[in-house]
Amino acid sequence: MRFISAKTLKPGMVMASTVYNGNGQALIKSGVSVTNRMVQRLIQLNIQYVYIEDGLSAGIEAADSIPAKVRQDAVNKINSTFSHLEKNSVSSNLVALEQSAASFKEVIDTILNEIKGSGDLLTLLTDVFTYDSYVFHHSFNVTLYTLAIGIELGMPPKQLDMLGLGAIMHDIGKMKVPEDILMKPDKLTYEEFNEVQKHSEYGFDILRQLHNVSLLVAHCAFQHHERLDGSGYPRGLKGDEIHPFAKIIAVADVFDALTSNRVYREAMLPHEALEILYAGSGTLFDANVIQAFRKSVAIYPNGMVVVLSDGRRGIVEKQNKGLTHRPILRIIAENGEELSQPYSLDLGRSLDTTITGFDPEFESRLMEV
Repeated sequence: MRFISAKTLKPGMVMASTVYNGNGQALIKSGVSVTNRMVQRLIQLNIQYVYIEDGLSAGIEAADSIPAKVRQDAVNKINSTFSHLEKNSVSSNLVALEQSAASFKEVIDTILNEIKGSGDLLTLLTDVFTYDSYVFHHSFNVTLYTLAIGIELGMPPKQLDMLGLGAIMHDIGKMKVPEDILMKPDKLTYEEFNEVQKHSEYGFDILRQLHNVSLLVAHCAFQHHERLDGSGYPRGLKGDEIHPFAKIIAVADVFDALTSNRVYREAMLPHEALEILYAGSGTLFDANVIQAFRKSVAIYPNGMVVVLSDGRRGIVEKQNKGLTHRPILRIIAENGEELSQPYSLDLGRSLDTTITGFDPEFESRLMEV
């Protein structure tokens, strides 16, 4: 399978990964040969990248980090819980939230088992979704990334459970922010931006009233936008004033926000988003957390066509655990020409060669499956 720009899709190309809508329903299934109408529909839906099957990438697989059913079940629970806040009284909300906390713990256990059982680096690029409800999918993704960081940092099970609950509910306060502000495609006014920032306080006020949830979970909602240098909100906390859980969730939150399509901008790719995080390492974000995250996520996912420092093109074939920036490649072009006999290159061994870019529009002569 090969990762390409949706704009380069042509009728007859075979999808290698299912495209879902926000409710988890398949829009275009894996194995389907796309038509011109399907291509236009994907572009209208702002799908930027898809996976295709072709002869060039035969045998390359990019397994889902989390099964689609597990993801959708979790998102449905988040959706049900969060939406309840918009429609019911305070007392009714608290009862519903306390009941949901127990079901969220089941979600967290499932995610932990999936991460520990797979042994692979995380990538959500294989999960192509059109996000009708960004907050719900975002909460799931942040939980996934947060728990991966926690595992990499060697946190014990009880801490992972609490960290996961803080992550899954970190944005619950956004249900108190008007949807027309959250989904506004234009630049927010000063007043609107202030209202969005209040979601941290709204979330804290909601969660601190729950009897079966630790106050620490409420502080995850309160502090996930704080930054080491004091430039965050709502209280401008610095350094050790910020709880370690909030520092972890902050990294996961920013990474997922950057790599998700939003109404006001297109998604970045993992390596681009990681560069943003590195730019704030030690000043905005905890450097140890970023390092743990880097070891957990596939910066260059399988199937991606990358550009090397010597001009060669290669498809990411496999990952090198612990060397996420130096995967194993299938070299498909050199000296400006596609090779009739591609060969393997392990960047974990070829240390004089580096990845310098990404080529989502690589045109292949070998389009047969």
